[in-house]
Amino acid sequence: MKLAALIVAAGRGERAGEGTPKQYRRLMGRPVLAWSLEAFARAGVEEVVVAVSPQHADLAAEALSEATVRLIPGGASRTESVRAGLTAISADADIILIHDAARPGLGTTTIQRLWETIVAGAAGAAPALPIHDALWRGQGAGMEAVDRALLSRVQTPQAFRASIIRDAYAKAGAGLFADDIAVARAIGADVTLIPGDPRLMKLTVAEDFPVLESLLAGYRFTCVGNGVDAHRFGPGDHVTLCGVRIAHDKGLIGHSDADAGWHALVDAILGALGEGDIGAHFPPNDPQWKGADSERFLRYARQLADTQGASIVHVDVTLLCERPKIGPHRDPMRARTAEVLGLPIERVSVKATTTERMGFLGREEGLAAQATATLERPR
Repeated sequence: MKLAALIVAAGRGERAGEGTPKQYRRLMGRPVLAWSLEAFARAGVEEVVVAVSPQHADLAAEALSEATVRLIPGGASRTESVRAGLTAISADADIILIHDAARPGLGTTTIQRLWETIVAGAAGAAPALPIHDALWRGQGAGMEAVDRALLSRVQTPQAFRASIIRDAYAKAGAGLFADDIAVARAIGADVTLIPGDPRLMKLTVAEDFPVLESLLAGYRFTCVGNGVDAHRFGPGDHVTLCGVRIAHDKGLIGHSDADAGWHALVDAILGALGEGDIGAHFPPNDPQWKGADSERFLRYARQLADTQGASIVHVDVTLLCERPKIGPHRDPMRARTAEVLGLPIERVSVKATTTERMGFLGREEGLAAQATATLERPR
């Protein structure tokens, strides 16, 4: 059965404070919206459509630059966005999951349980958590207790047989609905609640971000990778280091652009992922990589981390050379590296040292680089 997903991300997120809408803000180094995309990819969801506000299309494109996804314009309300998304999803989809972008803590276990519930015969399914707090209605003398045993905190994604949810939205009026369950039940469809996940909390106000980060941290572990690279000097009038072209009286010899800084960093990221070294992924004897821009290698490493649900949280590059002088170019190097990895610049360190004129580096026969990458990975 073909599984498709619709992510609703057209809201403005005003309760989360001013600035960038919450679905595009950073959560543990990655845009909030990217987390759900990665979960769907790991779960084998074949088609993903994201409804976004046209005024934030550039933010959405940047957040999802490495994902295979289709962006569509959302509506003025969630109901309108879902209706547009259902129209955009391919007609051959059997099961459709509808998910709020503001719930980035989605895990593959939840997706699997939803799928199994629908395959077993349910028209729809949604994750839900019990309520443990005492509940009261009203104020003062008119207060009355509410039986919490009859209530649930329903989350997303909410999954449905495609024909049922399409029919439900086609028949739904212009009114606003609490969620997709309400739309499905309006045509008499039964929905099964499955165990929810505390990590699926909804980001609503700014204070929710550190709470969710704490929850996610308990399900993740830290990995550190190291990388080393060196290249000889040869004829030329510049070197490229950490993506920045620097005028010099020599060039660097290498099969690609010989960017030792980024090569070492790629190795560090691959090391943290347990994925070998740069040569295993980009063999130096393969002509397609001759003269290649090392940005391609670094973006590949970032995408590999994303595919595994890992977050690159900090990187540190040390360049070892007598010349060229790195100091004047340090901040542009940090900025370029941060741009490619999608990190805030404060999580990127670039520095330099010499060998006090000792060895091949001291004789200016070449230069070298060391890098360390710190990643958070799911358990």
